[in-house]
This record gives sequence, structure tokens and C-alpha cells, in this order.
Amino acid sequence: MSDADLLFLSATELGRKIKAKEISSVELTKLYLNALDKSGRKLNAVAEITRDHALQQAEKADKEIATGKHRGALHGVPYGAKDLFATKGIPTRWGSPAHKDQVFDYDAVVIERLSEEGAVLLAKLAMIELAGGGGYEVAGASITGPCRNPYDTKRWAGGSSSGSGAAVGAGLVGYALGTETWGSITVPASFCNVTGLRPTYGRVPRAGAMALCFSMDKIGPMARSAEDCGHILDIISGQDDKDATSAFLPFNFNPKGSGRRLKVGLLPTDYEKNRAPDAHKLFNAATEVIKSLGHSVKPMKLPDLPYDQAATTIVDVEGASMHESLIRSSRLELLADPAQVTGFT
Repeated sequence: MSDADLLFLSATELGRKIKAKEISSVELTKLYLNALDKSGRKLNAVAEITRDHALQQAEKADKEIATGKHRGALHGVPYGAKDLFATKGIPTRWGSPAHKDQVFDYDAVVIERLSEEGAVLLAKLAMIELAGGGGYEVAGASITGPCRNPYDTKRWAGGSSSGSGAAVGAGLVGYALGTETWGSITVPASFCNVTGLRPTYGRVPRAGAMALCFSMDKIGPMARSAEDCGHILDIISGQDDKDATSAFLPFNFNPKGSGRRLKVGLLPTDYEKNRAPDAHKLFNAATEVIKSLGHSVKPMKLPDLPYDQAATTIVDVEGASMHESLIRSSRLELLADPAQVTGFT
């Protein structure tokens, strides 16, 4: 298998190879670091490469595995994290020139949990500044510039977890962490042909992650398979005392299935109106897989309520509260996108 093919394996497959000593975590980490340095910067997907930190974590993982201390399915597998997660001693700029010198002295809870499982942090990944608090639809609204789609570099990777989607799609990380308030995992995952999982609100503790909307923010994985996302969510989910909204709901992922028969609700989508016939075919194929596993599928319709208007109001109010100190300061003019400045004022 070529190095290029290796970088596109699922995180779960990479974990198996590291455990079987077919490749070391250090070797794999160096391959990804080189790819990030070469291609990640061209895509504007990289906020900060954490080379020394990554190699230290990879060396530790290899030593532990060599002595029989295997921590789990993703032990030694390199990953990237959206640049709104606090990382001790590593810049966390929230995608914004207004926070270009920001460094925290602690790790976000999800970073801590991945570290405890032997994960290797390769890089902080690009994002729309302030997660789109003042506006969401401008690709260049980021300190790193417009994050390019690895499948067509003339197009955007999607926001606000742009770098996470692009880096996974381009084979620059084994998997990534993103966040979603209102589409920021599912959109770049869809644009970049990767698997994104937007968990239920409260399942993953958010302490140490920049808040955009306290009532709607979620943290989730972006990877190359549903199984990968299951393993990642298993690690990062569950209650934490530093986040009062986090739920006592461990995921307890079983890749072989729980044996439970689920009822899956499907909301109607106008694929013709959205000119997405290929997406319709893939959606139907996924539905058939669900049925083949013994689960039932039921069409659903939500009540006719003003969801968009309500969500817009909540995001605007809570985003303004979160970034009040910036809005009231002269640093607001430092934002990369003038439309964001207008959006906050």
C-alpha cells in the first residue's frame, strides 16, 4: 500500500494497523504532517500545525502499545481539531485576526478525552471566524483565507468547520473535530465527501470550546466512515462537571450493533428543487442499508412552526452576548470579513 493510500484509510483501520505494528504512530504522524504542510496550506485548511506536540504524543503511543498498554480503537491515530477548541500552549485564534495572539493554558474537555485515549493532535484546523457569529456565507471570512474544497479548489469547503471537512476529505488527518450550531458539521462534511455526525445537544461537553450560541452549539466528529464517528463520539461524549448542560449519556458504541431495532424518521427533501439528483440516489441507497439492518423507516413531517426565525433570533442574541467584549472594542474592525463587522453591529 502506498503512503498516499494509507492516508485515506479510515481512522479505525489505521488504529488496527498501529496496534498490529504494521506501521508506527510516529511514522503515520510524519506522513500526515508532511501532507498538512504541503497540501493543507494550499487549501487554507490549516490554522496551526502542532508538529512537536504531535510527535511527542505519537512516541508516547508507540511506547504504550509496545508494552501492551493499548487504550482503544483510535490509540495512536492522528487527528485535527477546529480552531475554536482550547489547546494548552497552542494558539487558538477562533479563525479571527482579532484573536491572532490568543493562547489558553488548558485543554478543552474533548481534547483532554482524546489525549487520554492516546490520540495524536496534528493541527488546529481553519474555520470561519467566530463560527460565523456575524455572518456565515463568505468563504474568505477567516484568518487563513477561503478554505478550498479538495475536490474542486475553485469551490468552498463549507463552513464553519471548513478546515475539518477539507482536511479529512484531502487525507491530511485521520479524522477531525468540528462544531455545529446550525449546519457547521453537516455542510462541510457534505461538501467534502466525508462522514459528519452532529450529536444531540448536551451529549458532548463543550467546556473549553468557543461558544457561539449556548442553546444550540454541538461538538461532533468528521471522519471517513460511520464507524470512525462512532468510536470518536464514544470517547468525547458523556457528562463533565465543567459543563452544566452536558448529559449523563455515555454513548457505549458497539460497531457490531446493539441488536435493537430502531424506528428511523425521514423528513421530506425537495431534491428536484435543489437540483441534487445524485444526492437523492445516495440518500435512497442509505435508506435501503438501514432497512437491510432490520430497522424501520417512517416518513415524517414537522409541525408548521417558524423554526428559521426562532433559531436566527437565538443565534443573534447569544452570539452578541458571547462576543460582547469584542463588539465593544476597536478590535472588531480587525475581523477578516467586513460583513461580519456589520453583522455584529
